[in-house]
Amino acid sequence: MRFITPGLVVLIGPSGSGKSTWAQESFSPSEVVSSDALRAVAGIDENDQAASTDAFFLLDEIVKRRLARSLTTIVDTTGLDSDTRVRYRSLAADNGLATYAVCFDTSAEVCRTRNESRSKPIPKSVHSKQFAAYKRHRGAVAGEGFDEVVHVDLSEPAHIQPVRRGPASLRATEEAVERQAEAPSTLRFGLQISSFTWPDRSQSTAQRLGAIAEAAETAGFSNLWVMDHFRQIPQVGRAWEDMLESYSTLAFLAASTETVGLGTLVTAVPYRNPAVLGKMVATLDVLSEGRAICGLGLGWFDQEARAFGLELGDISTRYELLEDTLQLLPLLWGPGNPEFVGRQIQVPEAMCYPRPLQDRIPILIGGSGERRTLKLVAEYAEYCNLFGGPDAVRQKIEVLHQHCLDLGRDPGEVTISHLGPALVARDSQALSATLNRYRPQNISPDAYAASAMAGTIDEQIGRYRQLADAGVQLAIATLPDLAEPESLLRFGEIIDAFR
Repeated sequence: MRFITPGLVVLIGPSGSGKSTWAQESFSPSEVVSSDALRAVAGIDENDQAASTDAFFLLDEIVKRRLARSLTTIVDTTGLDSDTRVRYRSLAADNGLATYAVCFDTSAEVCRTRNESRSKPIPKSVHSKQFAAYKRHRGAVAGEGFDEVVHVDLSEPAHIQPVRRGPASLRATEEAVERQAEAPSTLRFGLQISSFTWPDRSQSTAQRLGAIAEAAETAGFSNLWVMDHFRQIPQVGRAWEDMLESYSTLAFLAASTETVGLGTLVTAVPYRNPAVLGKMVATLDVLSEGRAICGLGLGWFDQEARAFGLELGDISTRYELLEDTLQLLPLLWGPGNPEFVGRQIQVPEAMCYPRPLQDRIPILIGGSGERRTLKLVAEYAEYCNLFGGPDAVRQKIEVLHQHCLDLGRDPGEVTISHLGPALVARDSQALSATLNRYRPQNISPDAYAASAMAGTIDEQIGRYRQLADAGVQLAIATLPDLAEPESLLRFGEIIDAFR
């Protein structure tokens, strides 16, 4: 069973049909809103029928508030009131949630046996009315506007099927998994290390980082990347958390590895003199024996710049500085000592010895602005780093390729890379536990799963196949659970699927 989350699931069926058991097996307790449980809140216990009015008042209010917060909500009642079902469905749809009705077709005989075995069974006459009502409502549900109506027969508890839940792209992801199995596509992978604050303090920072680099290379990652920041960014952590200077870190990683490429995502051009930056990258290339990649970008973190006494400059100035840097670096890495005069910088002698080992250190430009950034990629770079889903990537690639054609360049000369998070679990049960372990307290599991691009190994294979189909050639992942050694082993299985 597939359920798009966040979503509304309305359970429909007589007492004893297995609704509560199914809900408990398939969803977390906090997602299930049960009329029986609310009777125990409003009355003596869950069998207190005198508390039903208050219980359903509370249930209505809870469902309304959960749906308004886009939280997955499982309504566990008999579901035999059509007006209530339609009202809940409308509330969910108004909040952009998927809606499901689950009808329980468990046999009457089994339902009666279960009811009679309870310490306080429902009167037979009431139970019979529920069966009669269910027969009427079962056929009507299909016309009530739910995205999907599911039928379940829990005459035997063993018939409970595991529920697969995920974003709206889940079905397309499953289809992509099948495509990858039947006609494998190749894709290279990179690892971005964005945090150096690890809960396990038994190892030094150097020991832990070295172990990550070695494990990443063993797992099959093609390159390692670090952010170019002097303090942690808000999207990752708090300002006072550990953040290593990027090029010192890359030098350490060069000594800790043998084959992976090494670069920044991306160097903020206002942070360093471009000629000095070129010397740093060339030195990295020499000492890594030809593995440097030069990532460049405009820079954006104004608070960080001010804290370190740096000037970002306005956007136009930064674009001019970026283009100056793109023009200077090949001169600096080449023979001789030519003068360079740009719009923002002047270098009397662009000289760099030892020269890089690579004939041309590949340049990656971060950003996807269609008018200026992608045009710079087409003119100067070997890599274009993009973000977003397959449709967004496909659109950006079309624009980039047109810029290449306008400039007379073969679009195939530019490698398309993609940066995004990936929280990987071995199966659905492990994924739920992982989401609860890593999500911030004020974010729901569904919302965090979407932001962390969480999924099982198979789901991640499908997601990356979709990116490959869109034109991505290098997928760079940030792993929220990188502190766990097993995270790289799990991701290695994804890499193996694309070799």
